[in-house]
Amino acid sequence: MPPRHVRTLAAAVSAACIALGVAGTALATGQRAAPRPAAATPAPKALGGNWYAAAPYLMPLDNDPPDAGAVMDATGLKAFQLAFVLAPNGGGCSPTWDGLHPVASDTAVAGVISAIRAKGGDVSASIGGYNGTKLGQACGTPEATAAAYQQVIDKYGLKALDFDLEEPEYENSAAIHNEIGAAKILQQKNPGLYLSVTTAGTADGTGWFGKQMLNEAKSQSFVPDNFSIMPFDGGFNGAAAQTSALTNFNAVLRSTFGWDEATAYAHEGISQMNGRSDTGEFFTQADFQTVLDYATSHHMARFTNWSVNRDRQCTPPDNNGRTSGTCSSVPQGAWDFTKYSVKFAGATPPTTPPTTPPTTPPGGSCAASPYTAGTVYVGGDTVSYNGHTWKARWWTQGEAPSTGGSGVWQDLGTC
Repeated sequence: MPPRHVRTLAAAVSAACIALGVAGTALATGQRAAPRPAAATPAPKALGGNWYAAAPYLMPLDNDPPDAGAVMDATGLKAFQLAFVLAPNGGGCSPTWDGLHPVASDTAVAGVISAIRAKGGDVSASIGGYNGTKLGQACGTPEATAAAYQQVIDKYGLKALDFDLEEPEYENSAAIHNEIGAAKILQQKNPGLYLSVTTAGTADGTGWFGKQMLNEAKSQSFVPDNFSIMPFDGGFNGAAAQTSALTNFNAVLRSTFGWDEATAYAHEGISQMNGRSDTGEFFTQADFQTVLDYATSHHMARFTNWSVNRDRQCTPPDNNGRTSGTCSSVPQGAWDFTKYSVKFAGATPPTTPPTTPPTTPPGGSCAASPYTAGTVYVGGDTVSYNGHTWKARWWTQGEAPSTGGSGVWQDLGTC
């Protein structure tokens, strides 16, 4: 149940070009690889986890990528989800963009990231998607898979990753074992790394393979910042069908991990498709508002969509009844759907479970439990450390409270 991440005709044409040995040709009419100047990738500004949770998907090299800085200026957006990191089309266990562009020698995506960071924003990289060969399939072990993804983290100084686990990869139990195992290794090796796992949505939350993926995560004792479903391309016309699926997915999370309802929502996210989906469903701005209201009222952990490339009006607006990778096929203003991500990021970041700010007890003692390096803390958790009370902004483990580092800790003052 794909979110069409290399999506629509561009993906098919690109794959055909590779098969015919003409990888350097244009992808499709209206499609281009966006050249960027070579640039050192600057260190990211510390962003709250709410921005990584709200980052909409952007293909930086395909589907007529818009200027990210212009989108930021127009909407206030601070984070993008760059898609997709894949295994090379010719085989091997090394990371590429779209199966074509090796991360090791990349300057184009690095230029996009530099421009975003220069404006105070940041990016997450998305792994997988619907098309191409995934590293979990190509690499033989979780360790080898993690090593390939670590190259991406190191190359761009990433503080966030998205594992997009869907067809056909998530039907391969060995590949999913590698992906979940790699995610756990990366979580341990990169304290404070924000991790999302995105998978297919169905009317009952997620399908058999999605549930098997959750069971794999449980068996490996792996819990990311969120598990997100994609309720589209499966009879999801309108917001009511999507919110119903989210309610059902909450029950799946509860039954799998033994969480209560609030904890499950605090680990639950949604990835939507703006405008006309691949199967002819329609999701309008009003639908996005309804889903946003549901997400914020239930303190959900993530709200994103596919994609910024599509967040423009087609000509004609309905695109003659076709789905496009570069426009939405519904009437809209530029970046209308992206603005809902900004609204979500501006809402109170979710916690697990929802908490209230601590109060300072009399006598100068610390009410919060002392910080311990081996404990996993999530957004909203409070600890005491060096005479101060600290609150975690997002998931962290092994990073002692301070006003520096990744920015995960907020100093609430002396006890």
